[in-house]
Amino acid sequence: MFSFDDSDTICAISTPSGVGGIAVVRVSGSEAITIADKIWHGKPLHEARTHSAHLGDIIDPDIPGETLDTAVATVFHGPKSFTGENVVELSVHGSRWIQRELVNLLVRQGCRMAGPGEFSQRAFANGRLDLAQAEAVADVIAASSRSAHRLAVSQMRGDFSRNISDLRDKLIEIASLLELELDFSEEDVEFASRQHLHELALSLSNRIGKLADSFSTGSAIKDGVPVAIVGEPNVGKSTLLNTLLHDNRAIVSDIPGTTRDTIEDSIEIDGVLYRFIDTAGIRKTDDCIENLGIERSYAAIRKARIIIWLVTPDCQPTHYHALREEIKRHMSEDASLITVVNKIDTAISPTLNLETIYCDGIIKISASSGNNIETLTAALQHHSGTTLETEDCDMIVTNARHYEALFHAQESIKRVITGIETNLSGDFIAQDLRETIHHLSSITGEITTTDLLTSIFKNFCVGK
Repeated sequence: MFSFDDSDTICAISTPSGVGGIAVVRVSGSEAITIADKIWHGKPLHEARTHSAHLGDIIDPDIPGETLDTAVATVFHGPKSFTGENVVELSVHGSRWIQRELVNLLVRQGCRMAGPGEFSQRAFANGRLDLAQAEAVADVIAASSRSAHRLAVSQMRGDFSRNISDLRDKLIEIASLLELELDFSEEDVEFASRQHLHELALSLSNRIGKLADSFSTGSAIKDGVPVAIVGEPNVGKSTLLNTLLHDNRAIVSDIPGTTRDTIEDSIEIDGVLYRFIDTAGIRKTDDCIENLGIERSYAAIRKARIIIWLVTPDCQPTHYHALREEIKRHMSEDASLITVVNKIDTAISPTLNLETIYCDGIIKISASSGNNIETLTAALQHHSGTTLETEDCDMIVTNARHYEALFHAQESIKRVITGIETNLSGDFIAQDLRETIHHLSSITGEITTTDLLTSIFKNFCVGK
C-alpha cells in the first residue's frame, strides 16, 4: 500500500534531543528482541514476559568487559505493542554520547535507523492505529494547552474515528439499498422509499456539515487563538500585552511609534492557548519604517480571530467611529471585535461618552494597574468559542486534511440530496454516495495513496 521495508528491524532515539535525566531508544521489528539481547547483560530478554521491565547493562560484544551504561529494558511482544511488532525500549542516562553510541551499537548488530514517523507508520500498517489516530499521535506530542491535549488524546483513542466510521456505515447502508435497486431495475423494485433516503441523507449532511464547521474552533484550540491588540500610538497596547502575559515582553514608552513591528507571545487561559500580537500604532505618518509596521498591523487584524481595539477616554467620538470602521474593514467575517477603553484611572475630563456607545460592548480597564483585566479575559474566552467539554471532543476537527475531506464529502452528499429531490436516476445518486464514502474513508485510512501517506508521516519526528 505504501513503500517501506517492514522486514527491517528499526531503531531511533524517541526522547527529545539534548541532555536529560534519561533517554529512550526504541527498537521495533521481528528481530528487535534478538538484537537487543546481543548488547544486553542481565536477564535474557527473549525469556522476558511482554510488557515487563528489566534492569541490566548495555555492553559492546566486540569489547568484552566494557559497559556502555546501566539501563532499563522494557519488552513488548507483537502484536500487542505500539507498532504491532516486537518492541524493546532501552532507557539509558541522557548523555548525548551514550545515546549516540547506543544507536550505533544497535545498527552494528543489525538494526536500521528509523525514518521520520516510521514507528507510527508501522502501527498504521499493522492495524494498531487508523490514519486519523496516527496523526493524533503527533498532535499529542505537539499539544501546547490543556484543551489541545484533551482533543488530541480523544482523537488518538479513536473517538473521532468512531464518529467518522458511524457516518460511513450509514452511507454504506443507503448505497447498498440503491445498488440493490439497480440490480433489480428490470423488476422495478424499490427497496427503500425516496422519502426515507432523503431524510437519512439530510441527517448525514447536517452531521458532516457540523464537523466541517468545527474546524475553525479546532484549529484555534490546536494552534492557539490569534488575538491582535490594535489602536493608535500611546493608547497602552504594549502595556496591555505585558499585563496579560505577566511579563515585560514589550517596550513601553511615551514616545509615539515605539512599536514598529508586531510582537507575539502566548499564554494559556483556562486551558486554551491565546497568541497575542502587539501591533504598531495606527496613524498617518511620513516615516516609511513606521508605515511598514502599520501595514503589518492591518495584516495582523486580517489574520486574527479576536481583535482587541484599545482607545483612551479622551478619544473624540467622531474619530472613534471612523477608527472603528477602518478596523472593521480589515477584519475577517468570522472575527470578533472587543472594544477596550484604557487608562480609565488617569482620565480627568473624558470626551468619549461611554454611556452613549455602550451598545458596542465596551470594556473599561487600566492596563498599567490591572484594573478590570479579568473582565477582558472573560470576554476573550467568550469570543474565542473554544470552551471544550469532554463529550465534544469527537465532534471537533483539528486537522486540515480532515477538513478538506469533509468539505468534499459535504459537496457530494448535497448532490445526493438534490438527486433524490429531482428523481435522478439511481445509478447517478449511487455514484455521488460512493464519492461521499470515499472522502470519509480517506480520513481514517480505509482508502489511501502512497503520496498521501508519505506526506503525512514525513512530518513526524524520528523515533515516533
